[in-house]
Amino acid sequence: MLESQAYQCPYCGELAEALLDLSAGDQEYVEDCPVCCRPIIFDLRTDGADWSLDVRTEND
Repeated sequence: MLESQAYQCPYCGELAEALLDLSAGDQEYVEDCPVCCRPIIFDLRTDGADWSLDVRTEND
């Protein structure tokens, strides 16, 4: 079960899009920003049909 979600880079502020695999449940992982290449922490929380994505810097 894949979902596409827009997010704003917490470093440079540029908009980007992430492809999320909701079938794996709650996840926390790191991906580099496609614009500034700095590491973003993705915190994906799933609760049945509802889910949320939070992005933050390494220092938050």
